[in-house]
Amino acid sequence: MWQLHSFPLCPFSRKVRLALSEKGVTYEIWREHPWEGRDAFLALNPAGRTPVLRHKGKDITLIDSQAICEFLDDAVERSPLIPGNAIRRAEIRRLVALFDGNFYEDVTGPLLVEKMKKRIVAKAPPDSRTLREVMRLAAQHLEYIDWLVDSRRWLGGSRISLADFAAASHISVADYLGGIDWDGHEEALGWYRVMKSRPSFRPLLAERMEGIHPPAHYAQVD
Repeated sequence: MWQLHSFPLCPFSRKVRLALSEKGVTYEIWREHPWEGRDAFLALNPAGRTPVLRHKGKDITLIDSQAICEFLDDAVERSPLIPGNAIRRAEIRRLVALFDGNFYEDVTGPLLVEKMKKRIVAKAPPDSRTLREVMRLAAQHLEYIDWLVDSRRWLGGSRISLADFAAASHISVADYLGGIDWDGHEEALGWYRVMKSRPSFRPLLAERMEGIHPPAHYAQVD
């Protein structure tokens, strides 16, 4: 069986979990706190980052969420993650890069530092100025999602794709940490509610990070 090394609020691990579930691939979660720097985990990924997907029986170790998702798309025919012709696949990859890059740098990453790592590792309060800036940038990203949802059926086009899973993974972590203000973003909220209602998403909504509680609306799907 595949083993996914991750922690509950890793957005890249969430993306892989959604891909595995949508593909119908059985896996088990191995909880890993990369900031602890365990030797056994560093032996799997010297960069010390999650996710890592490991199949001990086949001696396969896969690193990097995008590489893992593209491997799954090549290996499992069911439920294509990057469907369509070359132009449509390029658009999906562009959006995945946007959320894994820009959204993470602007929103998810700073929230993880201020509201998770400072609390768990440094035992320090978050910086209010950083949190205000995160909320401002999150609103800009939601405006773009509003536009995408208003002009397409799904973020990447006419079919659900890895672009939707990547975006929903980052947004779900930001929402867990109280970094999303949905007011004025009905299009994005409607799309996100549809994502939350998928069977593959429900395990993510049920999982909790030790000592950090999400807002009441976090797990609600309607």
